[in-house]
Amino acid sequence: MRRRVFIGAAGALALLPAARASEDAMRAAIRAWAGRDPTAGPLKIEMAELVENGNAVPVRLVASEPVVGLALFTPLNPEPEVVHVSFGPAVARPEFSTRMRLARSQRIVAVAKAADGRCWQSSLEVIVTLAACVEP
Repeated sequence: MRRRVFIGAAGALALLPAARASEDAMRAAIRAWAGRDPTAGPLKIEMAELVENGNAVPVRLVASEPVVGLALFTPLNPEPEVVHVSFGPAVARPEFSTRMRLARSQRIVAVAKAADGRCWQSSLEVIVTLAACVEP
């Protein structure tokens, strides 16, 4: 019976989509979320550029203009879209904070989407000295 369970689990695992860790996958995820390629704009990423441990890295996004959404993307994590947050029209200065897991040193990209269809991005190179996937 254990062999059947193992074979069934291996078959189910083979059907899962492969991790898409690449710049192209990240750009595609950004286009899918924003609806277009963003330009540089008034968006700030507050995050340490040198991170000792990638297990729980604090990050804060601040948009200086009203937006309907903010999102974080990374090219080298298994899934390029880390998080996206929606805002209502009454939020004058949208911002949010979270913690993210970083598999290794990489570029973090934040994208903002305005109600009128405009979108812009900001990026930050982050160096991780101890990757998240190394510790148990």
